[in-house]
Amino acid sequence: MGSREERYEAAESLKNDGKIAEAITLLEGVVADHPEFALAHSALAAWCTRLERHEEAVRHARRVCELEPRDPFSYTALSVACMRGGRIAEAEDALARSRMLQG
Repeated sequence: MGSREERYEAAESLKNDGKIAEAITLLEGVVADHPEFALAHSALAAWCTRLERHEEAVRHARRVCELEPRDPFSYTALSVACMRGGRIAEAEDALARSRMLQG
């Protein structure tokens, strides 16, 4: 099966080969086994957004914010996922949080 990092790298390779749906499936297995793996949730948020799977993207972006609550980029990514999914008020709130954390 491999380590979480090896599985993440395999998903990255699939994504780079244009197999985003397959990459998402692989990473969903990784986060099922390692729900605290923020990098995988972050990738899932971005990749789901690319496939217009906005509910999933927002869910993973929120999880990144839970795991890394002091990282402004986490909230910027959440803002993007929300904006692409039509959740403008949530996008603005996340962006405000990101700016607040930046100082």
